[in-house]
Amino acid sequence: MENRKLSINGFTLLEMVLVVAIIGLLAAIAIPNLVRARCASQKSACINNLRQVDGGVQQWALENRAGPNDPPCDGPTVLGYLRNQVVCPASGNATFADSYTLPEKVSGKPLCKIVADTHVLPLDSSN
Repeated sequence: MENRKLSINGFTLLEMVLVVAIIGLLAAIAIPNLVRARCASQKSACINNLRQVDGGVQQWALENRAGPNDPPCDGPTVLGYLRNQVVCPASGNATFADSYTLPEKVSGKPLCKIVADTHVLPLDSSN
């Protein structure tokens, strides 16, 4: 009789557990950094949108000879001065009215309604 040698190629349970543990460790490191990077990019995009809204209000005030203490135009009028649809990226599927509040005066700054504590337009360096 002929003896056949049984040869099974594959991974042991220990090797599989080790690979899963390494993947879990890498995911634990990468996911918080990914969330932080997403929040930072949303904040940057929102601040740039606030700059566009402020520029639209200032352009409207210039064309309509409004003073710095006059109330600004309404939201739909400002949208005519903006190049794109402007919404806060942290809001998901919101509209301009859901994302931003126009200032009470032309000299004021627009505000983000979604993340009002961190998405803030910085003060001008000339003031």
